[in-house]
Amino acid sequence: MNWTGWFIFLLIIQAIHGLGTWKLYIKAGRQAWEAFVPVYNAAILMKIITRPWWWVILLFLPIVNLIMIPSVWVETARAFGKDSKLDALLCIVTLGFYLYYLNYATDVKFIENRQLKPKTSSGEWITSILFAIVAATIVHTYFFQPFVIPSSSLEKSLLVGDFLIVSKIHYGPRGPMTTVAAPMVHDTIPVLKSKSYLFSDQFEERNSSWLNKLQLPYFRLPGFENVERNDIVVFNQPADTLLDMNKFKPDRNYYKPIDKKTNLVKRCVGVAGDTLEIRNGYVFINGKQNKLPPRTHLQFSYDIKFKRNLQPSRMLGILKKYDITDGLGYGSTEGAFRIPAATDEAIARLKAHPEVASIKPIKRAAGEPEETFPRDPNYKWNVDNFGPLWIPKAGATVNLTADNIAIYKRAISEYEGHEVVTRGNQIFIDDKPVTSYTFNQDYYWMMGDNRHNSIDSRFWGFVPYNHIFGKPVFIWMSIDGFTEGIKNWKFRWDRIFTTVSGSGKRTSYLIPFLVVILGFTIYNRWRKKKKAKVS
Repeated sequence: MNWTGWFIFLLIIQAIHGLGTWKLYIKAGRQAWEAFVPVYNAAILMKIITRPWWWVILLFLPIVNLIMIPSVWVETARAFGKDSKLDALLCIVTLGFYLYYLNYATDVKFIENRQLKPKTSSGEWITSILFAIVAATIVHTYFFQPFVIPSSSLEKSLLVGDFLIVSKIHYGPRGPMTTVAAPMVHDTIPVLKSKSYLFSDQFEERNSSWLNKLQLPYFRLPGFENVERNDIVVFNQPADTLLDMNKFKPDRNYYKPIDKKTNLVKRCVGVAGDTLEIRNGYVFINGKQNKLPPRTHLQFSYDIKFKRNLQPSRMLGILKKYDITDGLGYGSTEGAFRIPAATDEAIARLKAHPEVASIKPIKRAAGEPEETFPRDPNYKWNVDNFGPLWIPKAGATVNLTADNIAIYKRAISEYEGHEVVTRGNQIFIDDKPVTSYTFNQDYYWMMGDNRHNSIDSRFWGFVPYNHIFGKPVFIWMSIDGFTEGIKNWKFRWDRIFTTVSGSGKRTSYLIPFLVVILGFTIYNRWRKKKKAKVS
C-alpha cells in the first residue's frame, strides 16, 4: 500500500474511533468533535485516561503500536469504571469494539483522578513486563539491535560466535515495512518455528493478498554517515526470495518483505557509482586496488604439500601454529592438506616451515566461467576474476544494450518495480522501448573477507540501499565453538567488549566496564545508607 492508501486507511480508522467513543468523550467533559480529529483525538484521549502525551507517538510507531493500541483500549474502559479482567479481555478480543458497547449500550460514568497503579501484584507485574517490551522494541527497531555472526565469511575480521551490537542510527533508522509482526523477532518465532509476521509468501499472490497491502512503503530517518567503502554492513539478503539462493536459481518459491529477508553481514567493497573488478581474488575500484582497513584479514584457499607423510594431528598442529584454523581437515590427503581459508600473511610465514614442500593457491583463471552473477553466457566471470561492472547510483543513467541488460535487469525489475522484457536487441521497460534507465536508489557490492567461503554479491549481484539496516559497532560477547553445543563453548576474552572497526590492536573494555558498574553499585548503596541515617 502506498502513502495515499495509508492516509485513507488512517482516516477510516479515525472515523471508526470517533463513532465508537464520542459519547465517552462527552462524559469526560470534552466535545464530541474532538473524538474525530486525527492525532488530536489521541492527545485528548491521553488526558481522559490520564496517560502522558508521548503515548501518542507510540500509537503511531509500527510494531510498537501493536502493543500500545490494545493497552489504550483497556485504559479507556478503566477510565469509565470497567476495570475487571473480563473487561480487559473483551477489549482485546473484540479489537476495541467493546468500546462501542460502552458508548451506546451502557450508562458508564467517567472516573476522575482514578488510581493508575494496578490493584493486584499480578497486574503490576504484567504492566511492568508490557512496558519493558515496549521500551526494548523501540530500541531494537530504531536504535540498536543484537546480531550474532553465523558463518565464517568474515573469518579473522569477525568470527563465528561474535555477538555484535548493530547500530541503526549510523545510516539512519529504517522504518519497519511489515506492520503486523511479533516484536523483536525476525523471520521465525523461536521454539514455535512459525513465521513471525502476517504475509502471503506465495509469489503469485504477493500483489493481490490483502495481507501484503498492509506493508508500509520504505522510509528511512536521517543518519549521521553514509555507507562507505570497506564498511562492515548488516543488510537483508536480496536473493532471499529464491528457491535456492546459494545457486541463485530463478525458480520462485516464496516471497518475503524486505525487512524480513535473511540478515547478512559482509564488507561493502564497492559503493554506488564505482566501477568494480576482481583480479586474481583482489578487488579493484575504478582501476586501483582496494586498500582495506588495518583489521581486515583476507583469506583464500590453498593446497599445501608436506615433505614427508605426517600424521593428520601433526599437520593440524603445524597449521594452527600459524593461525590457520578455519575449516581444517577439508580435502586432506596423504602428505597433503587443502586449506579452505588462510591469510596471505599466514601463508608467507608457513612457507618457511621446514616440513612444508609446496603451497599452491586455489584460484580460477580469468575467462574460466563459473556460476556467478549475472549468469549470462556473455560474461565468463568467476569468483576470482570478475567484472568490470558499474554499480548503479541514484539519479545516474546507464545506457542499456542487449549485452549489459543482464547486469541491470534484476535491479530495475526486482528492486525498482518495473517490468523488463527483451525482444531481440530491443529492451522494453513497462511496455515502452528504451535505450537507457535512470536509477532511483543507490546500490552496493558486498563481499566476505573469506573469499572462497562466502556467498555474496559475486553470486546474487547488487545490494539496494533499502535492504541495508545497520552497521556493527561493538562486540559484547564472543564464544569459540558457538555452533558446536554449549559443552564446547569457550569465551574469547580478548574480543569481549571490543570495537568492530578501528586501527591498531583490538582492545577490550570489559575491565573498565566492570569497574564502572562496581563503582556505581558501591556508590548507590552508600547513598541509600546515608539517606536512611538522615531520615
